[in-house]
Amino acid sequence: MKYFSTRGGSQELTFEETVLTGLAPNGGLYIPTSIPQLPSNWKMEWKDYSFVDLSVAVLSLYISREELSEAELRDLVTRSYAGFRHPDVTPLTKLNERKYVLELWHGPTWAFKDVALQFLGNLFEFFLKRRNEKIKTSGSATEKLTVVGATSGDTGSAAIYGLRGKIDISIFILHPKGRVSPIQEAQMTTVTDANVHNLAVKGTFDDCQDIVKTLFGDTAFNTKHRLGAVNSINWARILAQTVYYFSAYFHLRRSLGLSDNDEVDLQFVVPTGNFGDILAGYYVRKMGLPMTGKLGVATNANDILTRFWRTGRYEKVDSTPIAEAAPSMEPAIGSSDGRQATDSSGVKETLSPAMDILVSSNFERLLWYLAYENVPEGDKDRRGTTGEVVSGWMQKMKSDGRVEVPTAVLEAARRDFCAERVSDEETLDTIRSHYEGSPSYVVDPHTAVGLHAASIMAKHNAPSVTQIVLATAHPAKFSEAVSKALQPIPQFSFEKDVMPEEFKGLLQKERRVVNVEKADPELVKKVIEERV
Repeated sequence: MKYFSTRGGSQELTFEETVLTGLAPNGGLYIPTSIPQLPSNWKMEWKDYSFVDLSVAVLSLYISREELSEAELRDLVTRSYAGFRHPDVTPLTKLNERKYVLELWHGPTWAFKDVALQFLGNLFEFFLKRRNEKIKTSGSATEKLTVVGATSGDTGSAAIYGLRGKIDISIFILHPKGRVSPIQEAQMTTVTDANVHNLAVKGTFDDCQDIVKTLFGDTAFNTKHRLGAVNSINWARILAQTVYYFSAYFHLRRSLGLSDNDEVDLQFVVPTGNFGDILAGYYVRKMGLPMTGKLGVATNANDILTRFWRTGRYEKVDSTPIAEAAPSMEPAIGSSDGRQATDSSGVKETLSPAMDILVSSNFERLLWYLAYENVPEGDKDRRGTTGEVVSGWMQKMKSDGRVEVPTAVLEAARRDFCAERVSDEETLDTIRSHYEGSPSYVVDPHTAVGLHAASIMAKHNAPSVTQIVLATAHPAKFSEAVSKALQPIPQFSFEKDVMPEEFKGLLQKERRVVNVEKADPELVKKVIEERV
């Protein structure tokens, strides 16, 4: 299996090169040359697999044995998930007969990003060590890796915990100052390993993400420091996340007591910011995992994705007249005209801050597949033509802040996905209703967005469809939203009902962080030059 850029070019990389490169030199994202189909006996052979076994089976479809032997891959996966607090790694919890949550937050930082970033950290270390062992025999200088990433909250701490203390690797994480939750900030900035560097940037997550992409696009700087990517622009992030869709499927079959010949009507609903988590579900769908329902995209007030599925326009700022807005576009809290107040960047601050993103980087990967369908099969360079189309769309998005896709492309998108927007008020109501429900269940605001969107989507589903909502973080990471929703309830105690022991005292620990006073790539370069 080789990998190529969504924006065209003849370059094809191995899996190792793809992982270490992160972002393509032309600004594109790497995707596999083909999406492998599941083996004919997968349902019977994999049904009793552990999460580690499933990981080896799924990842092996994308990674050749020449690059990683089965023993090497199994060792990497085993070490990656050894520290998770639940034996199933990503357990499935039943809320009612037709709705489950897939708990993805049992890793070291209590967020779904751990599933991919523990694995990616070990991949970085393995590939770098193997390269340097070969270099030693030639007498050349050893290779070092400078990992640079942007975070809206959970990616940063998960990446840091995946790479702290790794030999020959430095990690620099940019977060928007004052725009991540106190727990998220503390998880990042209280890690004092010498190779870990936190940068608090005065700006938004999109500013941080743009800086990271600028650094990767600076050929001289990238070459000098050998930059590595931990954001979901790195293909290994998406690949690792495909595994828990299979795990959820098999856990659900066991929960429903299905025989080998029975099939389940299934829909996954995913709270979505940068589109990586749900993109993994798209790959799984294309590989052959049965999904009756469309993949559900759940957004907060930063609803670029919901608006795309409504209009076919991928645009930073909503250009739809208020009178024409879809019925699901409810007014946000504090808004008199149906639009939530925004800052100067256009980002709306919500109770689900990890999804406060204007542009979803991974959406480019989906756009490539949608564009490919729209290029005639008779085109001798169909892949190259698709790359040119996507590159044109992305350039237009960068210059104009919007691009509108052809009707055929939008129809293809609607075939596999549906989307809903959820307000802060609905988020709070959802947290409250699930706490007061039976069983009582406390959710973080991002998972609440997914649960509310799922309730809307269920109205359009057949009665037999079972929904699995991806629970992306432990509720203790977002104390403001959870407390706001539940504090009025007399029996609720945040300390007793939500707070894990591991979080107690975290906010009082020593911090190490560099303040960057402006969203300027040159200022970030200076920090990296001084501290790498």
